[in-house]
Amino acid sequence: MRGLLLIASLFLATLGTSQHTFSIVAVDTLTGEIGSAGATCGDSIIWPGTPGAYIISDVLPGIGAIHTQSFWNATNQAFARIQMQDGLSAPEIIEWLIENDVQGNPSIRQYGVVEYNGGNPTSAAWTGNECFDYKDHKTGPGYSIQGNILLGPEILDSMEARFLNTEGCLAERLMASMQGANVPGADSRCLDEGVSSLSAFLRVGKPENTITTLWLDLNVAGTDFGVEPIDELQTKYDNWKLNNDYDCPDPVSSTSDDAIAEEIKVFPNPSAGILTINLNNLQATHIDVFNLLGHQVKRISLLDSGSQTKLDLLEQSNGLYLLNVMNKSEKIAAKKVIINRI
Repeated sequence: MRGLLLIASLFLATLGTSQHTFSIVAVDTLTGEIGSAGATCGDSIIWPGTPGAYIISDVLPGIGAIHTQSFWNATNQAFARIQMQDGLSAPEIIEWLIENDVQGNPSIRQYGVVEYNGGNPTSAAWTGNECFDYKDHKTGPGYSIQGNILLGPEILDSMEARFLNTEGCLAERLMASMQGANVPGADSRCLDEGVSSLSAFLRVGKPENTITTLWLDLNVAGTDFGVEPIDELQTKYDNWKLNNDYDCPDPVSSTSDDAIAEEIKVFPNPSAGILTINLNNLQATHIDVFNLLGHQVKRISLLDSGSQTKLDLLEQSNGLYLLNVMNKSEKIAAKKVIINRI
C-alpha cells in the first residue's frame, strides 16, 4: 500500500501539489482560542521533507485559522494567510481564493476558514467539484469541517457530532472531532492498511500567542505500517496535558482507546451490514447499537452466543454506529463501526 502511495505522491509532487484529506478549524468565543486539526493518508515518509498533514494548517492567534487542502499549493496558502491578516472575513477569503487561484483552477481545491472577529466568528468553506470523492464540507458558528477522498459522508458527520457534543475547552473538542474519524479508511486510500490516515496534527492558539508560539502544537508526522496516527495524536495530547498548565476539564468519558475495547474484534469494518464480533471470552450480556444521533437502533443478547457472535445491521442506513458492549447495566467497552454499501 505504501509503495502505491509513494508512486502517486511522486507524480503529484511533479505538479507541485499533493492531496490532503479531513480536517477542522474552529474558534472558542469564550476564551478567544483558535484551533486546527486534521489528518491525511500521507506523511513525512511518503512526502520527504514535509511535516505530513500539518502542512495545511495556519493558526493566527486572535485572528483565525485556515486550511488549504486537496492539491495543496503553498502560494494559495500564503495568499489566504495574507488576506486574513488584512482583515477579510472567512467568506471573503474563500471568494478571494476562488477568484485568484495561483493556477487558475479552484475546482481542485478545498478550503476551510474561521475568523474570530472579536467574538462574532465567521466561517466558510469551499469544495471544488473536481476534488476526489467522497468530498464535502460542513460549517457552523465558529467551525468548518472539510474532507475529500473520504470513505463517505459519515466521516464528516461523525467529526461534527463529536465536536458539537463534547464538553470542555477547544482542544478537547478538536481532539474528539478527530476521534470521530478514527476508523479504518476514513481517508479511503488508507483502508488496506487498516488505519484512518498516516499523519495527524492538533493545534490551538491563545490570544496572547504568536504564529510560532502556539499554546498547543502537536504533530504526528509519520507512522509505522498499521499504526493509527489519531491514536498516536491522542497519546501525545494526553501526555501534553500531564506536563503543561492545563485548565480544561477532562471529557465526560471516552472508550475509544480503552484497553478492553482492544480485546474486542469487529470485522469486516467497514461492512455492508453483517458483522462478526469476537469478544475473546469477555463477560458480557448484550450489545447495544447507537446511530450518530445517539439513538439506540438495536440490541442483541450474548447470553448464549459464546465468544463470537453475528450482528445484522442490514436494515440500517450507511453511516457510523457505536457498539456498546454491556455486562448487565455496566458498559465494559465500545467499538465504532461503519456501514457502507457501495
